[in-house]
Amino acid sequence: MIIAGIPAYNEEKTIARVVLQAQRYVDMVIVCDDGSTDLTAEIAEKLGAKVLRHEKNMGKGFALKTLFAHALKLDPTVIVTLDADGQHDPSEIEKVVKPIIDGKADLVIGSRFVGESVLEASLYRKMGLRVINWLSRRASRSNVVDTQSGFRAYSPKAAQTMSAYDSSGYGVELEQLAKATENGLKVVEVPATVRYKGLEKTSKKHPLTHGQELILTVLRLIVEERPLVFLGVPGVFSLLTGVLFGLWMLQIYALEGRIVTNIALASMAFVLIGFFMVSTAITLYALIRLLAKTKNST
Repeated sequence: MIIAGIPAYNEEKTIARVVLQAQRYVDMVIVCDDGSTDLTAEIAEKLGAKVLRHEKNMGKGFALKTLFAHALKLDPTVIVTLDADGQHDPSEIEKVVKPIIDGKADLVIGSRFVGESVLEASLYRKMGLRVINWLSRRASRSNVVDTQSGFRAYSPKAAQTMSAYDSSGYGVELEQLAKATENGLKVVEVPATVRYKGLEKTSKKHPLTHGQELILTVLRLIVEERPLVFLGVPGVFSLLTGVLFGLWMLQIYALEGRIVTNIALASMAFVLIGFFMVSTAITLYALIRLLAKTKNST
């Protein structure tokens, strides 16, 4: 059984077309209405989709968790996700699910940047995507080119594994890739068509807010994965800087018999910041090691 999962929030203008087209290529369509205030849920339900409702808007990450939880109960062969705004082409579902059906992948990404893919978007969006993708690859330790594509196909194993993420919003795609790398899942990209031009507003957030959310997710994953490098090393430098300021202050006091307040305050600030960063890095590292041992023992 192939199940299409569609997270949707206020998409009454496009949800009918997406549901109807998806139904031609899958056995069942499930829509998670993430607190819409329009007729998104009613339209999808009338067209034969199974509709799961959130009472309030909880974010794409939560919507995907709800979709996975329900779909996995139905013993699917593949779960494919696509956006409700019409940017993805449902006719490409067959191409996206094929590597999983053939046993060649656990996760397949409909990519905007490989092979004969088509991306119809403004220049600023293309540039923004490339910057985010570059950062995301380093955070997730993945070679995936299009880290932010929501057009994906999951084996049941992948869907189960990737349900254990923390992001409630648009950082979910990146965190899924980190989970895939961590658990040794096979990830494949196939060319896909993505069209933003001519559509209604395709993001419910301002581009800067969207970008900020993704960058914060990148930073969180980097710090969680390598705390000694990204917190510990800067912390040591901060401690050393504080010590140098302290020695400078003592030298001035020895020569002139006065304490320079600004230098003293700078010394204290750098030492305190450095101590906090180093102690946090050590604590995080210890917790990560403990969690890893606990996971391996079970």
